[in-house]
Amino acid sequence: MIDIQLKDQTLLPQDCIDFVACPKAGGSSLFIGTVRDNTKGKQVLRLEFEAYAPMAVSEMKKIAIQVKEKWQAEKVAIHHRTGTLAIGDIAVIIAVATPHRKAAFEACAFAIDTLKETVPIWKKEIFEDGEVWVAAHP
Repeated sequence: MIDIQLKDQTLLPQDCIDFVACPKAGGSSLFIGTVRDNTKGKQVLRLEFEAYAPMAVSEMKKIAIQVKEKWQAEKVAIHHRTGTLAIGDIAVIIAVATPHRKAAFEACAFAIDTLKETVPIWKKEIFEDGEVWVAAHP
């Protein structure tokens, strides 16, 4: 099973944990990406995320399918935020349940790394002295 969400509302880790809970899985892994207060030594005030939603959701589904096939994942959840996020807000959650723990760690790492490379999501970093658009996932 796969749960893909791209939304402008608060992401809840427990939703992903609950979704991937599975009696067939011996291991599950959870990645939570949060908004940090600095970039390259410069103070960040907030972030604004935008996405090309149809393609972003499609690409996240592709990642989840790859995870299921390569690591025999029972369940995969990928949730990403859009809109304005404050320091400490959750920007992305990935949860994976697999038969064994090593596979769960590897699958989760693959999912976030691939998401950063392929999913069309952009962020604007807002600083005290200006702002800049950057790829959210360079």
